[in-house]
Amino acid sequence: MPLPPLPASAISLRAEAADWRQAVARAGEALERSGATLAGYADRMVEVITAYGAYVVVAPGLALVHARPGDDVLSEGIAVVTLAEPVSFGHPYNDPVSVVVAVASVSNDEHVTSVAELANVFNDPQAVPRLAAATSVDEVSRLFAEGEAG
Repeated sequence: MPLPPLPASAISLRAEAADWRQAVARAGEALERSGATLAGYADRMVEVITAYGAYVVVAPGLALVHARPGDDVLSEGIAVVTLAEPVSFGHPYNDPVSVVVAVASVSNDEHVTSVAELANVFNDPQAVPRLAAATSVDEVSRLFAEGEAG
């Protein structure tokens, strides 16, 4: 199953975030802008990390943030936020984070599938540095499309 679309409205480049909570909030804002979620979803993503720790930092420099399906999820969605300055999530090996990818799913099955498909995008060890260095929304979209096809 392919990833949900990555609309331009769900991409933020060089976002300002003082800490991981703000980085997650920026990703939530991008999902909300795209129409995939309502505002409360960002708070739920923060709650997941507060409860379970920095397991969302799945690779050096990359956080894959998400929460369970809920009433604040309107449709499947993905958002990509690159940070102006990397932030620490508290992960022992993969901090600091420069790219935050947020996933919103309407069902548990879609949630598992989306996370698995995203893993394919990041199989290339250069994917995170390339995304972090991206200077345009089109470049981020292209990198995602290349990773999904690869």
